[in-house]
Amino acid sequence: MISLDQARKIIAVARAKGRELALKPLSVCVLDAGGHVLAFEREDGASPGRYEIAYAKAYGAVMLGMPGSAQLARAEAQAFFMAAVNGAFGGKVVPVPGGVLVMQDGAVIGAVGVTGDTSDNDATVAVAGIAAAGFSALA
Repeated sequence: MISLDQARKIIAVARAKGRELALKPLSVCVLDAGGHVLAFEREDGASPGRYEIAYAKAYGAVMLGMPGSAQLARAEAQAFFMAAVNGAFGGKVVPVPGGVLVMQDGAVIGAVGVTGDTSDNDATVAVAGIAAAGFSALA
């Protein structure tokens, strides 16, 4: 289980890593294993629609049990499948890097969605936040 304090740490470290890398303003969403929001922050200067993107990156990861990078590969190989999944989940999946699984003892316990810079950079800062909170990440 991810506590509120751990979710906040994930966000704080992800944002700090983004500043260290001179990334564009980020939005970070942390979900539990059931896809429920534990915490979210949108940095100054980030567009208001970033909540939905961060949430959808994390939601797709936790609901499918695969990170955004794997979802992207699946979408490229089987576009119909990912379109059907997105329909089944009410359009709440953004299948690109930046949706990262939070793992503990080999089990998925949540996901982090980051948006604002390139998808690969979004994933990088998510991994940093997850590690700082004491979990492993599957990006």
